[in-house]
Amino acid sequence: MKIARFTAGGSDPQFGIVDDEDLVVLAGDPMFQGFDTTGERVPLAEARLLAPVIPRSKVVGIGLNYPGVEALLPPGSKTDPVIFLKPNTSVVGPNDAIQLPPVPGRIVHEGELAIVIGAVAKRVAEEDADDVIFGYTIANDVTAIDQMMDDGQWARAKGYDTFCPLGPSIETDLDPRGVPIRTVVDGQERSTGHTRDLILSIPEIVARVSDVWTLLPGDVILTGSPLGDLEIVAGQRVEIEIGSIGRLVNTTRAR
Repeated sequence: MKIARFTAGGSDPQFGIVDDEDLVVLAGDPMFQGFDTTGERVPLAEARLLAPVIPRSKVVGIGLNYPGVEALLPPGSKTDPVIFLKPNTSVVGPNDAIQLPPVPGRIVHEGELAIVIGAVAKRVAEEDADDVIFGYTIANDVTAIDQMMDDGQWARAKGYDTFCPLGPSIETDLDPRGVPIRTVVDGQERSTGHTRDLILSIPEIVARVSDVWTLLPGDVILTGSPLGDLEIVAGQRVEIEIGSIGRLVNTTRAR
């Protein structure tokens, strides 16, 4: 099923199950209170979708997790997958603006499959990864790529406010092993890929990350971005499509 987080008519944020053109309102956060419903239905057309989850503690990213990453790096760089953090203050939702800070060099989009953790997870074995995953959503791991190269580390370049759009909903029944990823900017295809090409698989990612940090319900793991023409500038519309999850749309503007 698809779970969305939304407001309607000035309400506080609520959760709902997507049912065709409606949201079936849930009694609380499904990660903590299950899937009991209130009996209310809200038309999707009348709802404003929010980021489907605000991570309780962290967004974890996996960089360099698709073939060909050496094309993005200076000669001689290590190309093994890298684990990094983005603050939860970088998270925004569907249709929110990505605010581009006034930094030298390129800022890029990175359309990615995102794992939403649903249980406390520490040193999870690969074969047990599904037990701690609540579902999957779409992420845009926005990055000030030239600043990242100059800094020699990734925190600042990936951590700006609005640099982690998530949405439009969480798909709880997705098989992540064979999902297409496509990113379009202003109607032009910029990047395509497939999760079957991940260097670290989903179970390997969960095992590796949970060996470093305890994962909490609501934490998000970004699994990596396929290569492509990734640069974005102010005034553009970025659309990321991933399998049955749907499409995450955001615009860009100068901060």
